[in-house]
Amino acid sequence: MKEIIIVGAGGTGREVLQWIKDINAVKPRWIIKGFIDDNLNALKGYECSHSIIGSLKEWQPGPREVFVCAISIPQQKEAAVRALKKKGADFTEVIHPTAIITQHNFIGKGLIVYPNARISVNAKVGNFVTLLTSIIGHDVEVDNFTTITSHCGINGRVKIGKRVFIGSHVAIIPGKKVGDDAYIGAGSVVIEDVLPNTVVAGVPARFIRNNV
Repeated sequence: MKEIIIVGAGGTGREVLQWIKDINAVKPRWIIKGFIDDNLNALKGYECSHSIIGSLKEWQPGPREVFVCAISIPQQKEAAVRALKKKGADFTEVIHPTAIITQHNFIGKGLIVYPNARISVNAKVGNFVTLLTSIIGHDVEVDNFTTITSHCGINGRVKIGKRVFIGSHVAIIPGKKVGDDAYIGAGSVVIEDVLPNTVVAGVPARFIRNNV
């Protein structure tokens, strides 16, 4: 049985720890080794069953270890994954047993899917996407390292680029495109395409500033 290490000991990391326990309760899959985080005090003040066992910067992956990247900020997530991959790290998916993933879709490497999330038919979800309790509709495309937070509705044929962050309770109407490195604020309703490297928010979502 492989040993799993959670990259990032923030709120997302602590949630992912619980989802791993839920998966193991159905069928034992991993030995939980702990967290790695460059902030060695990230768990201070929180009750947690597992500890930070080292820093991302210093960690040398072992042959029995697999990793899951529980960093929600897309650019930081990509940087952490690339740094560990250079050292030979192997990543795994963490998909909660209550998530619904239909047939006839493409699921990438390193995916995290929260409880009761749904991925519909003919969707394409790229590598290292984090999907909280939200819905990805039919024929949707989500590119690498994107994070979709809670209670979002990504409707049919929407295309989302790389490293996009989508805040909670966002709705995107069918067929719209969201460019790379965009940020969509919580509660927004997206009725027009979102340009790359922009921050949008509101009902309807409007340009706020460049995302730099």
